[in-house]
Amino acid sequence: MRKILLFVILSVCLALPTLAGHYNGFKVSIYITQGDVSRMSNTKWLDSVWTNISSRLDVDKVYIETYRDGRFTPEAAVNAAKKFFKSKGVEYGGGVTFTKQGDGHWATFGYVDEADRAEVKKISEFTAKHFDEFILDDFFFNSDKSPANTAAKGTMSWTEFRVKLMNEAARDLVVGPAHAVNPKCKVIIKYPNWYEHFPALGFDLSEEAKTFDGIWTGTESRMPDNDQHLQTYLSYEIIRYFNNIAPGRNGGGWIDTGGMRYADLYAEQAWLTLWGKTPECILFEFGSVQRPVGNYWKGKWQGTGTSFNWDDMGANPTVGSLASVAFKTASKVLPHLGNPVGIKSYKPIGSVGDDNLQNFLGMAGLPIEMVPDFPEGEEMVLLTEQAACDPYIIDKIKKQLKSGNEVLLTSGFAKRMQKELGDIVELRVDDRKGFVNNFGRFGQSKEKMIIPQVLYYTNDAWEDIPAIDKGVFGWAFLLNARYENGMVWVLTVPDSYADIYELPAPVLNRVRTIAGADVDVRIEGPAKVSVFAYDNNTFIVESFLDEPVDVKVVVKGESKTLTDVLTGEKLTGTAERPQRIWLRDSKPESGYSMTIKPHSFRVFKY
Repeated sequence: MRKILLFVILSVCLALPTLAGHYNGFKVSIYITQGDVSRMSNTKWLDSVWTNISSRLDVDKVYIETYRDGRFTPEAAVNAAKKFFKSKGVEYGGGVTFTKQGDGHWATFGYVDEADRAEVKKISEFTAKHFDEFILDDFFFNSDKSPANTAAKGTMSWTEFRVKLMNEAARDLVVGPAHAVNPKCKVIIKYPNWYEHFPALGFDLSEEAKTFDGIWTGTESRMPDNDQHLQTYLSYEIIRYFNNIAPGRNGGGWIDTGGMRYADLYAEQAWLTLWGKTPECILFEFGSVQRPVGNYWKGKWQGTGTSFNWDDMGANPTVGSLASVAFKTASKVLPHLGNPVGIKSYKPIGSVGDDNLQNFLGMAGLPIEMVPDFPEGEEMVLLTEQAACDPYIIDKIKKQLKSGNEVLLTSGFAKRMQKELGDIVELRVDDRKGFVNNFGRFGQSKEKMIIPQVLYYTNDAWEDIPAIDKGVFGWAFLLNARYENGMVWVLTVPDSYADIYELPAPVLNRVRTIAGADVDVRIEGPAKVSVFAYDNNTFIVESFLDEPVDVKVVVKGESKTLTDVLTGEKLTGTAERPQRIWLRDSKPESGYSMTIKPHSFRVFKY
């Protein structure tokens, strides 16, 4: 009887799905570039390096690259790598970077020349022969302006030509040949972090993304003053956008050490990628993971009990040590989080305008959920200039307003669409500018900022937040206007997005209140503090400031208790004074004051 019982228990256990990896709710993997893979025939070297890495970082999977910069990985090295990682119980897949040797810039294939096309097909077939899954590093685009490509472009724009060319290349040179060699092979495209400019280089998040068996997301936010000028919030927002474009097909986020100046920013890249609910994080790359982390990466705030604790890395830390601390911290948080919720911002696929503005607004405390389709049924929808790329956007706005709901338009949208928008509210936005730092009862910024002048007709629209110049003239920083059953709001965006961070806290608080109709939690305080909200009454408040910051969290509903899910600390709320907002009934709200340490987060349940 005992033997039968043990057999039944064993059978049930074997039938249950295996829990993924070493972490709660996500896997960690490492991408290995062609140069390192080519050395892996030397198993003594490989064993030594892997011992160093795996003693610091738990790794669930590796991606073994077969081609980069005009060089194939020797087949013997590919086979040696596969054999080695299998012996260590580590999952593996393949990787490809479609680049040729260049002149200091990345040199992509032209995809027109027959020799190029044959090479791309050969690479795909070789990789599919060795792997049941492979991922493309983010260079599957076209930046070639050789005579062959300029001739093939003809009268098309570069964007039209490249999107058409790369869709064909994906189908006929990569995915098709790979499937022909290995029908089980899953071919994945990793899209990079510069999503605002995709179509101009041939990336297509619509048709091309469907051609591949899956997509991945570049969440490398790096330093904001580097050449891409990306904000840390991007590591979260781009995951959310790509998840909404390809539900269930966005396999993970990709982080690296590029341009890093302090360890906390690397941890923040990983955390925000995971706050976006991705199932896997790739670390780029094998060599970087071994890189020592020197004291020059140590922030002045270290030693004050911040979320990333330098000393947890131990002696002689490497990037692998740093990643390990970040992932172990996130592993404590992920089980508590539901599905992300936020202010719906409509960005049609391939649209341009107000580039990356949602990430600045996210850094200013607005929980943004970027979506590729107009979100019907929301109480509030945020529309930046990108939404003007939808030829039916005015009809969609009217439908939203007729339903008794609201829209928040940016001044960029209003300028681009002022003629069409005139059927809803007549505004004038030309090239004249204001130079302001006074926002009336909402306070003053330390320095003046340049803003577009959004002009409206008195009593047809109303100023909510003023922007005053020298006390004698001014413009609306935030205005509203009725249309049938709904309300249009227009937010004036400073010419330099960096000035969003300089806005007085009361200005940001008012904008957060107006924009956040569909979210149960918001923050009050300065910029560079973000909130990440979830559908199970859980949220994260995270500061990207170098100093401690006092904030208030406001939760909709009667006074309740907030519980810090990591420490168990309980905070008691106080009733908030209802704010007057057109169309909205005043409802009870509860406020909770707290201090967030530099580059740190707190997780609460209410």
